Amino acid sequence: MLKLDEIQKRLLMEVADLHKVPEGAYNIRSNGKSAGRVSTANIEIEPKENGSGLDIYIKPGTKNESVHIPVVMTQSGLTEVVYNDFHIGEDADVVIVAGCGIDNCGPDDSEHDGIHRFYVGKNAKIRYVEKHYGSGDGKGKRILNPGTEVYMEEGSSMEMEMVQIKGVDDTNRVTTAELAAGARLVVRERLMTHGCQNAVSTYLVSMNGEGATADVVSRSVARDTSYQKFDAKLVGNAACSGHTECDSIIMDEGRILAVPGLEANNVDAALVHEAAIGKIAGDQIIKLMTLGLTEQEAEEQIINGFLK
Repeated sequence: MLKLDEIQKRLLMEVADLHKVPEGAYNIRSNGKSAGRVSTANIEIEPKENGSGLDIYIKPGTKNESVHIPVVMTQSGLTEVVYNDFHIGEDADVVIVAGCGIDNCGPDDSEHDGIHRFYVGKNAKIRYVEKHYGSGDGKGKRILNPGTEVYMEEGSSMEMEMVQIKGVDDTNRVTTAELAAGARLVVRERLMTHGCQNAVSTYLVSMNGEGATADVVSRSVARDTSYQKFDAKLVGNAACSGHTECDSIIMDEGRILAVPGLEANNVDAALVHEAAIGKIAGDQIIKLMTLGLTEQEAEEQIINGFLK
């Protein structure tokens, strides 16, 4: 395993909650190279022949195991595209932790585009955590463009936690999913932008089998002059149920665009969309100020609670 400096260790802590080498299977990528890779008896991580990413194979019936595949970048001007494919066997129940942290102290843009494809076997259960974080005082941007493709077989379940709270200048995240009969997808997105940052989140979820369900919820805060777009479309091609929700706080001169999309191609497809965009209520701030907080501290408390 390559030696990581203090900045790289801090990035790992931010995006993967890692204070040390993780237990179980892992692959740590640093500045375009592998900094360490370990497989287990039930989870095998193999580099692609063309060097563009990884194939992760999780054996059927694997329980209570985890896979960590974080990426850290500290080299200004580095741009990379990585393709990681997850092959999850039937009846597996595992946690997958991804995420990328960029520290850019230089003049050139740094960009990581990670394309993750999940092939989820029958009755398998997956919890997927993806965190993005940026830092550094350079003029170069920190750019992250994740793409996620999910293919779910009958009776499978996937919970996705998508988090971006600080430091990413531009992001365009695209998530597509195809659900077979009885498959269940839950997405919880938490996002905050500040300065002149831009963030676009696009979801396209197709429920193709009877009894499939999807629940896609985004909570976000737009500060300063930043811009956000939440574009979520649910497609019901069978007797299914789907819900999508955007709940956002707008501050300063921020801008937020919510684009709902519901497409029912079956008479028994039940689809719902909710959206709410607004500023922090004045009475909430006043209540906290009566407890001794400053106005700024009150705002931060409200935002932290909102994004939990």
